[in-house]
Amino acid sequence: MRRILLTVLVLMMVLPMIAFGAGRREVADDTIVIGMSVPGLQFPFFVTMKDEAEAAAAALGVQLLFADAQNDSAKQAADVESFISRGVDAILISPMTVDALVPAIEDAVSRGIAVATVDRQANTDEVLVHVGADNVEGGRAAARFIIDQLGGSGRVIQLEGTPGASAAIDRKAGFDEVIAGSNIQVLASQPADFGRAQGQTVMENLIQAHPDFDAVFGANDEMIIGAIEAMRGAGLDVGSIVTVGFDATPDAFAYINDGLLDATVDQFPGEQASRALQALVDFVQDGRRPAQKVQLISPLPVDSQ
Repeated sequence: MRRILLTVLVLMMVLPMIAFGAGRREVADDTIVIGMSVPGLQFPFFVTMKDEAEAAAAALGVQLLFADAQNDSAKQAADVESFISRGVDAILISPMTVDALVPAIEDAVSRGIAVATVDRQANTDEVLVHVGADNVEGGRAAARFIIDQLGGSGRVIQLEGTPGASAAIDRKAGFDEVIAGSNIQVLASQPADFGRAQGQTVMENLIQAHPDFDAVFGANDEMIIGAIEAMRGAGLDVGSIVTVGFDATPDAFAYINDGLLDATVDQFPGEQASRALQALVDFVQDGRRPAQKVQLISPLPVDSQ
């Protein structure tokens, strides 16, 4: 009897360790756990997305584990692998670039973990769903706004996002397409990595190279705000220059209210995150796949909150 009791006690100690070593979750089995990763919380857009995703997760009754990639593809890949080892049920990711996270995403899917992308896409067919803004149409909308404000002719500078990021590629494509059909000349189009400081530095250099311009399009609000600060530092009359950003962040609306920014393109990050989370929950609970594998929300230029 003593040996039997000893064997039972050993099994009670060892079996949970085996389960944990296999990557099982440290939460109740009936709780859906979703890992979420975004490029970086230094970008206000992703702060808004995180906050609204957490609210959506609470409404759905799921646990959300969050990881900030800190604008580092290697860290983001490591974060995804950490989610895998923790045994999450699904992963929601806005990948840094279209290619960098493909191996980590495909590794997760191969282990039976559903993955959805949000805002930015990845070059893989293995994701359950992508929910994001129609960034090509968002770029077109920004171009149309500038064309309308300039009366169809003038000179514009474009600040692009992070090279290789799907949002940067698509916004530029849409903007270039519409501008090409007008009499507006693109003086320069350069990446500023979606950052405010980079946007300011790039714009300072472009002002030196192209001092006469009529409009600036920044592929996100951080870059256009940096560009505005560069123009102010150069003593330019910002109010006489058409400026358009992208993301509809609180800082963008503050600049609009101060008469320093003409418009920003709203891409509804909360709706993106909530739709993607719902798709993941439906799949985990019932095996239901979304009717559309790519779901795009139409962005709109706005000039007030």
